[in-house]
Amino acid sequence: MRRLIAVALTLVALPLCAQQHPHWIATWAPSQFAAAPIPPLDGIDRVPTYVDRTIRQIVHTTLGGDSIRVRFTNEYGERPLVIGSAHIALRESGADIRAASDKPLTFSGRTFVTLRPGAVMFSDPIAYAVPALTDLTISLWVKDTIRTTTRHALGLQTNYVSAHGDFSAAAHFVADTTIAYWLWLAGVDVVNSKATGAIVTIGNSITDGYNSTPDSNSRWPDVLARRLLASREPLKSVVNAGISANRVLSFGTGPSALARFDRDVLMQPGVTHVIVLEAINDLYRGTATATADARDTVGAQDIIDAYHQMITRAHDRGLVIFGATLTGIGGMNRPTSPAVDAKRRTINEWIRTSRAFDGVIDFDAITRDPSQPDRMLPLYDSGDHLHPSDAGYKAMGEAIDLKLFSLKRP
Repeated sequence: MRRLIAVALTLVALPLCAQQHPHWIATWAPSQFAAAPIPPLDGIDRVPTYVDRTIRQIVHTTLGGDSIRVRFTNEYGERPLVIGSAHIALRESGADIRAASDKPLTFSGRTFVTLRPGAVMFSDPIAYAVPALTDLTISLWVKDTIRTTTRHALGLQTNYVSAHGDFSAAAHFVADTTIAYWLWLAGVDVVNSKATGAIVTIGNSITDGYNSTPDSNSRWPDVLARRLLASREPLKSVVNAGISANRVLSFGTGPSALARFDRDVLMQPGVTHVIVLEAINDLYRGTATATADARDTVGAQDIIDAYHQMITRAHDRGLVIFGATLTGIGGMNRPTSPAVDAKRRTINEWIRTSRAFDGVIDFDAITRDPSQPDRMLPLYDSGDHLHPSDAGYKAMGEAIDLKLFSLKRP
């Protein structure tokens, strides 16, 4: 009996060792979703299929660290993703890397791995000096046939695909073609003993950076990350969980914000703060018409109720969550109406006055044209009267009070 009791006590004590494990923080994470699985009506399949190709993808860090791991996903795959080899390195320029920085990634000690459909997998952690605000390359040799259904479509980043063969360790990478989206990457995490957490920004195309200059990291979360790292505020990463054309309540492009909130926000390693900027697509796409199903009509209260759900889920995890007001869409190059803007203004007023969120980021006040309050200032308008320009994204990122991220839940 004494021996059994001793064994039991030993087993109970083992989890205490977990306190010595490194504290991982996401430095970058694109929200993946399913690309269209069926070719469009013109007969051209716009979802490429690869086999025996090396794909070198560029990842721009926010937070740096001294250890790294990469999260891979085949969440929407139609067949297994067979990675024959994977490498990480610091980017030199274009598709080339700094040879001395190249390291192989392993999976339970192996240099290859197969991800079944729906699976997510971490690479083994490695000691690696990860600079802040720096381009990393993640190179995958895709050994077997795979269709690129799991991807983040609006990468705004040039990535590179080789001719046939394994070039994952090549210092000079000859691209057969380029792509502007991220494939099978769920995130990059680092260990940084000075860091205090991660800020996750969940939203649609305005968070995703639509109409910003490609390869320039000009999205408003990028601006926020640079400001934070240059400040004396507590050290944090910024994770962009925007999906262009995403909605809060229903499937638009990718799962709705409510459906993906756990995956893209609550499960991000090290998350402490959340910024929500989303609902425009629900409002102007969910407008009642003679042919519309009444169940698809979206009112301001529907969005407010959804915000309450996200607030509750964030608070249950001890996270601080901020509401960002919706920017103007007057003159938008798509069908809309004064009724849509009335809903937008109702939602914004609730965000500003309800005190339901832990704080408010008033992007509407920052970007609107005083002479036409339903529109963005021309300087901040990319031209479609919906998405900001580089100057608009810069203004948004620079207007956020950095002291907000010192707030903690009681």
